[in-house]
Amino acid sequence: MTRFRAQLIAELQVVRRNGEQLLLTLGIPVLLLTFFSLVDVLPTGTKDPIDFLAPGVLALAVMSTSMVSLGIGTGFERTYHVLKRLGATPLGRPLLIAAKITAVAVVELVQFAVLVPVAYALGWAPQSTNWALAIAAVLVGTIAFAGIGLTMAGRLRGEINLAALNGLYLVLLLLGGMVIPFAKLPGAVRAVAHALPSGALADVLRETLGGHGNQPGTSWIVLAAWAAVTPLLAARLFRWD
Repeated sequence: MTRFRAQLIAELQVVRRNGEQLLLTLGIPVLLLTFFSLVDVLPTGTKDPIDFLAPGVLALAVMSTSMVSLGIGTGFERTYHVLKRLGATPLGRPLLIAAKITAVAVVELVQFAVLVPVAYALGWAPQSTNWALAIAAVLVGTIAFAGIGLTMAGRLRGEINLAALNGLYLVLLLLGGMVIPFAKLPGAVRAVAHALPSGALADVLRETLGGHGNQPGTSWIVLAAWAAVTPLLAARLFRWD
């Protein structure tokens, strides 16, 4: 067994054993998608709520895995000096980072394998889909959110990082256009929402998976900017111990 494969298996086992992370990464998106699709209480502005919710919840799944789960797990590993020890082993830091990124991709694949069939079962029937562009958006979004999660994990103690990431998750969920349309937000808040990575990813996915984007061109630019800046910020600010 190669060092990379061994570390990847270890990363996936950590995710599987962490009940809170599993709840965030899979349980909450499925719950939100199902509840708000069956109970029409959100002012989605679409004929069927699922047309608005499905792309937004897919964006939520990306955020919960690449920012919250990765950030919380890495933060506690840093607090307990696990990263320092792993970095000094034959595994090396490049393979360690590669294993973490691959583990995020595997979890996201599982999320989509569950969420997409659930969405179709709830009546999602997009008239136009561009899965290639959607996958590209997911990759760019993953980079952006991972940069945020690693930046916070590299500067804050484990317990503080846990609270901060969960708090940020809720803020981005409510203001990111994932379950509440941009048009229903106050004017000043709406401008901020469009500049957030969550809002940009949700808007791009709505455009590529149904043609219901609000301003997809601008959202692509915003998402790409976050993906370019946050990894550099994480690399500059991250402390291994």
